[in-house]
Amino acid sequence: MRFQEIASGVFLMFNLMVFVYFVLLNSTYLVLFGAALIETRKYLGRSRAVDLEEVFRSPLTPSISVLIPAYNEESVIIEVTRAALGLRYPHFEVVVINDGSTDSTLERLKREFGLQRITRLNDCKVPCAIVNGVYISSAYENLVVVDKVNGGKADALNAGINVSVHDIICVVDADSLVESDALLKIARPFMERPDDTVATGGVIRIANGCEIAGSRVTKVKLPRNYWANVQIVEYLRAFLGARVGWSAFRAMLIISGALGGFDRRTVIDIGGYNRETVGEDMELVVRMHRYLRSVKRPYRMYFLPDPVCWTQVPESWKGVARQRDRWQRGLIESLNYNGKMLLNPRYGVIGMLAMPYYVFFELMGPMFELVGYIMVITGVALNLVDFRFLYLFLAVAVLYGVIVSLIAIFIEGVAYGHYPRLPALLKLCVYAVLDNVGYRQVNTWWRTKAYVTYYTRRRKWGESKRLIYSDAGGAKP
Repeated sequence: MRFQEIASGVFLMFNLMVFVYFVLLNSTYLVLFGAALIETRKYLGRSRAVDLEEVFRSPLTPSISVLIPAYNEESVIIEVTRAALGLRYPHFEVVVINDGSTDSTLERLKREFGLQRITRLNDCKVPCAIVNGVYISSAYENLVVVDKVNGGKADALNAGINVSVHDIICVVDADSLVESDALLKIARPFMERPDDTVATGGVIRIANGCEIAGSRVTKVKLPRNYWANVQIVEYLRAFLGARVGWSAFRAMLIISGALGGFDRRTVIDIGGYNRETVGEDMELVVRMHRYLRSVKRPYRMYFLPDPVCWTQVPESWKGVARQRDRWQRGLIESLNYNGKMLLNPRYGVIGMLAMPYYVFFELMGPMFELVGYIMVITGVALNLVDFRFLYLFLAVAVLYGVIVSLIAIFIEGVAYGHYPRLPALLKLCVYAVLDNVGYRQVNTWWRTKAYVTYYTRRRKWGESKRLIYSDAGGAKP
């Protein structure tokens, strides 16, 4: 009897800790989403007063180098490159970096765009692997292709930075399609606040299921695949809620590697991308914060909710598991490399607010959450936990999370309307429940398992199954 009382007390104490964790986590989300709602309203109000035609014609519009790193992307590289060349912007170049592909990525680029090898100065401003050759197109004067020894995505981006010539670098993934006016929107903060804007990020949306023609998404549709749909809710929550909210607090730590604009000079000043991490996008942004605050240079980073990049997501549990493992490893690396910023008032809101959130909720959270699920289930099975506590636990762990996801869908439906039809929004509401019941728990396991991957030094990207963009309507495997 005594043992059962002690065990019951231990279970109750730990479960209360888990309960408080979920309350704090989801309450933080609500605060961020509240800030996101206010910021979205302000941003849309400002956007209505801006004529993108004036941005296009203005002599103050900064020049941009679009960097597209590619490794074994023969199935999509032509469409993605054409989409980039078709972006509406007054002066820009497209730099495709072939990172030692073992397939016909480079050969397809040579045939399609009439590439000619040139001698181009490469100052090696940031470190990268050996560049085998630089090519220009006989058909497009603003297309440059770099062929280099394989070194990973970060290394490929560094090679692109060395070869690029414009003021801003805009990074785009090789499996993504950027909307035609995205560069104009990415460039706006650099025009409005040229002295202190160092980075802007756009929203990533899921192309699976959409109709695609002429390298553009022509009709937005929801996919039939479970894994793709549940990720749509996840992306809406992350981009339209959390990142807009963090941007409002001037504490954004992540700009997606699929669509981000950076001041090239600042990136060079900090040494370019870290080639030792699989989470190069987050690590670069965190290091920019650290450097700029260290030298006491005023700066701003913005998340913009209307420049849109359409990307493919995995449609199998194995693909999603590999991706989430990689993301979590990137988070671990980024926080390890920049750990001195944690709770350091020298770094302001970054050190005192953003870093603690990412350490306690994103870094340590998955392990704590997973153990919490196990303890609650065990406690109920052994009659050590009251069912009333179970219901309360489910309310904060699941229902609270569903509400947060529904707010993200509300922001999408009211403010942006990429899914204008009511049936699509209702379907997303169903997946908001499935996102928190089943998917979230599995995702917690994948993210926890990433610690094993990280500490066993298996720091690989892993290959994802690509979909082929087809003008016949949609993306095909």
